[in-house]
Amino acid sequence: MAEEVELSPKQKKEIAKWFLLNSPAGEIQYVAKDLRLVLNDNEVYDEAVSESFPIYNKSHMICLQMPAGAGDVLVTSFGELGENEYLDPRTALVAIVDHVKQVCTEVRPATDEELPSAYVEEFRSAMDVEILKYVGEAYPKGVCSVYCTKGKEVEGPGFNFELVVVISACRLSPQNFWCVNLSNHLELLGCFFSVWNIEFQDEAQVLEVKGKLQVGAHYFEEGNVQLDAKHECGDSTLFQSPDDSAISISNILRHHETEYLASLEVSYSNLPDNTFKDLRRKLPVTRTLFPWHNTSQFSLTREITKELGIGK
Repeated sequence: MAEEVELSPKQKKEIAKWFLLNSPAGEIQYVAKDLRLVLNDNEVYDEAVSESFPIYNKSHMICLQMPAGAGDVLVTSFGELGENEYLDPRTALVAIVDHVKQVCTEVRPATDEELPSAYVEEFRSAMDVEILKYVGEAYPKGVCSVYCTKGKEVEGPGFNFELVVVISACRLSPQNFWCVNLSNHLELLGCFFSVWNIEFQDEAQVLEVKGKLQVGAHYFEEGNVQLDAKHECGDSTLFQSPDDSAISISNILRHHETEYLASLEVSYSNLPDNTFKDLRRKLPVTRTLFPWHNTSQFSLTREITKELGIGK
């Protein structure tokens, strides 16, 4: 019998980080709690969580409440100013974040150097108003922010700059074994994130738009079912006044996101007859044929168990 080899602290940390970084949306705290027990090594655990949580929080664009009713801040790489500091462009406040506890501990006013020029701010704030309106209509509990990522020092026409729109919409309920978001675009379960880069090209008088959309869901009552879907798209519109540009961009986002989520709905409607069928053997170990003609009536847990007589 081969002798068991003890993993080094570094190997344990890397494995722990993998589990933490691959936690479904809203569940990293639960994974971390279990990892602490499995590792039984506080030093390795502390290193793993301190390295993983900032990456996880930014990639999932978590939303944290700022103290004293100052509003919410999205934790994203686009608003990252320094270690644990994140700009909320809407309020011009900088949130100091405890990544491991996932809380905002304090805020401070942003400096002039951390904010865009008055000229760029006209476009940014107009965009923020329209996107906020759109998100309020489309995503319950959705949050959004508009950042200037390039050319924030531009003082007037004649130069290019770039804005980034971030939308994060999640409704989490791990105690009920699901982590989902309900979108008003359609009846879709899943966490939704989108990042839209808008390049304002002054000479060409064009706005180039590139979007990255992601939908994820996790259902784990008596099982473990996850969805992770990603999509990229592009578009363009005319460089107009701040208000008109904002309306055009909002319409573009609405069109592409609605179209993509509708395509997912079509995929879901074919899931019982096609995808789900490919994932399961025709004659399982119970030797009972699965009733493919009526799959839509079953949940992924108790109903299938009851129908196939498993566990009796």
